[in-house]
Amino acid sequence: MEIKTTNALLRIFVSSTDRLKQDLLSESIVFEAKKEGISGATILKGILGYGASSVIHSYKFWEVADKVPVVIEIIDEEVKIRKFYEIIRPQLESMRYGCLVTIEKIEVLLFKSGKSKK
Repeated sequence: MEIKTTNALLRIFVSSTDRLKQDLLSESIVFEAKKEGISGATILKGILGYGASSVIHSYKFWEVADKVPVVIEIIDEEVKIRKFYEIIRPQLESMRYGCLVTIEKIEVLLFKSGKSKK
C-alpha cells in the first residue's frame, strides 16, 4: 500500500454466526482479501449491538456460541478496495440475513512491514 495514494477503509458489519456454505462469513472474507493481495484486514468482535432487524445481541461470558456483531475492517488503496468489494458483493447480497457495508477515505500515516518469525 502506498501512503501517497488515496486509501480507503471498507467496513462490513455482519453477525459472528453468519456463514458462507460451511465457513464463517467473516473468515471467508479475510481469506479472500489475503488471496487478492489486500494490504490488511481485521475482524472485530462486538459485545452488544443490533442492526436492521432491531434484535439486540449481546455477549454473555457463559455462552459458548455467541451471536454477536462482527465488523470486518479492510484497508488498502481505494481502487483495490472498490475492486475487492465487487468480488465479495455477490456473496453479501445472497446472504439470508442482513449486513451493512461502508467505505471511507482514510489517510495512512504509517504502514510498516514486520519481520516474520520463520
